This record gives sequence, structure tokens and C-alpha cells, in this order.
Amino acid sequence: MDNPKLYWIGFNLVKGIGSVRFKALLDFFGSPAIAWQAPGEALLNAGLSPKIIENLQKIRSQVSLEQVWNRIQAQGIEVLTWDDPTYPPMLKEIDQPPPVLYMRGSLQTTDEWAVAIVGTRRVTPYGRQVAEEIANALAQSGITVVSGLAIGVDTFAHQAAIRAGGRTLAVLGSGVDVIYPHSNRRLADEIIGQGALLSDYAPGTGPEATNFPPRNRIISGLARAVVVVEAGETSGALITASFANEQGRDVFAVPGSIYGPQSKGTNRLIQQGAAPLLSPQDVLEAINVTMIVEHKAARVNLPADATEAALHKILSLEPMHVDEILQQSNLPVEKVSAALTMMELKGMVRQVGGMHYTLIREPSEDYKI
Repeated sequence: MDNPKLYWIGFNLVKGIGSVRFKALLDFFGSPAIAWQAPGEALLNAGLSPKIIENLQKIRSQVSLEQVWNRIQAQGIEVLTWDDPTYPPMLKEIDQPPPVLYMRGSLQTTDEWAVAIVGTRRVTPYGRQVAEEIANALAQSGITVVSGLAIGVDTFAHQAAIRAGGRTLAVLGSGVDVIYPHSNRRLADEIIGQGALLSDYAPGTGPEATNFPPRNRIISGLARAVVVVEAGETSGALITASFANEQGRDVFAVPGSIYGPQSKGTNRLIQQGAAPLLSPQDVLEAINVTMIVEHKAARVNLPADATEAALHKILSLEPMHVDEILQQSNLPVEKVSAALTMMELKGMVRQVGGMHYTLIREPSEDYKI
């Protein structure tokens, strides 16, 4: 099997192998492919228990990874691993990031600036208004809204971000092909168009109750801050806030009535040190929107891939003919042509006539390749 992602998916299917054990296998064997094919004794030496080895051997004997891959591809699902440049960098920073993410939709570099909005399913009119106002303000400021697609606060946050023309990510406690709750199937389609559905559970996985608490670490891990709008004393949103604290994210809680059951959790968070959110501006100031806007503007002028990076090194403020660019880059003409067109649209290069190109400006020391 030439596709290395097959082995990542294979280990993702094995009960008992999560981030910690998978990393141990990588450290011991050097690659998922070698680890997948290792005999039981070697797996035991790598630190796996007999029970987990039994689970692994069962999957190896009963599951065709090629067939699993073909089904995933047929559903338009993308598989992201730690090795992928598109794996969310904020998530990769957390303790025990998921080795595999399944995605429907797309991620953009701008999604690095995201805020999670979470809360109770039994949202009050007050909670709904606050969730929508915060999501709208974030979306209009170019901040991606992250939530969990649940009924209540999550739903209203996703919907408000979409209405504002912003981006939103939904992290599921099921496979990305199993939409739960069913009433949010249309919303899920809209999210795919303006963001992504994400899950570390394999396609086909149902919405088991035990899946939801662990997925909350992904919600907080994708975000720079977490806003808890309303939450009862045992709400799953409090688990998200706990993960956010462990991950070093800012935690905001919307204060509410001391008599309202939906505010008991948020008021308690404030008592324990969470920042009270009195307006959307509070979270915007905390993540420094001005800095984000400047950073985004700078990123537009950065090479987006290896081809752009190569051309960026070759070009200067002096005009260079495309034939010379081709010769120095040693790249196919179609790649060079497409990259130059994109770089021109991004304001990185300029065509000055006669198929000659120049850089718009010399790269700063901050982003020289």
C-alpha cells in the first residue's frame, strides 16, 4: 500500500490507540506503515498491552484499509494527519492532539484565528441573543466561529456566523458523515460551504454519549478563546472550558441570573476566575483583532506552497524573463505559469511586459524563504 494515510486510518480504528500510544509507536518504529505490519512481540516491546495488540490484530485481519479509503474518498471526506501542512496548527499545539482528523469542507489559514462559542442545549431567549450577537461580531471581524453543532447555543452560533458571511467549524462527536442531531443536517451542509465539519472519529461512527466529552478538547484546541454562553451545573460546555484552561486558552463566561439554572455553570466559572463577558468587544480585545488583521494582510504576501517559495527566491526587483525563471526553477512550465498568475493576483509579483516579472517588493527579514 503506497498511501501512508491508510496506516494512520488503520490505527485510528483500533480501540485503545489514541494520541499517546500512537506517538509511542511512531517513536519506536519510525513510521505508521512499519508499526502496522509489526509482529505481536515487537508491538509488546513498543509498549502496547496484550489486549490492545489483540484489537490491532483483529482490525488488521478483518478490515481492508484500501476499501475504507475508497469509501472515505467516495464521500468527499478529507483525511488530515500530523504530517499534513493543512492540519490546524492551533490544535497541533495542544497536549495529545488527535493523530487523524476527518473533514468535510475546507480549512483556511484564517481559521487559525478562531473563537469557540459553546453552551447549553436548553438555551433561553437571553442566551440565544447573546450567542448570536457574539458570533455575528466575530464573523464580521474575520474571526472563525467554532462550536459543536448541538441544539441550542451551538446551533445559534453557527447560524449567526453563516448569516454574517463568516466562517464556522463544527466538531462532531460522530463521524463527519453521521450528522447529529438530525435536525441540523441542513445547517451541516451550510457549514461545509462556509467552513468545515471535523471529527477524530472514523466515518460511520454513531453519536455515542461517551464520544462527546473527548471531542470538546478539539473545540477548545482549535480556538484562541472559548466563550461559554449558558451552562447548567453539569453541562458539557464546562468540560470544554476545563480543556481550554489546560490548553492555555482564554475562557469567557456570560453572567446570568443567580436564579436561572442555565446560568449556574457560567456564574460558577466567573467565580473560579473566568473573565465575565459583558460585550463581544471583550473577546475581540482579548485576541487582539488589530494584530490579527495586520497578520492576515502580511500572510497574503507570503508564498503559499513550495512552487511559490521557489519562484520567490529566484525573482527580484529586476525584471526577469519567464524563460530564465523556468531555467532557474527547473519546474514544469504549467506549474510556473499557474504560480506566477496566482502570485500576481496576490500582489506578490508584477508582469512588466514582454513576459518579464519582478517582485512587488523585497521580502522582509520576517518572511524570507
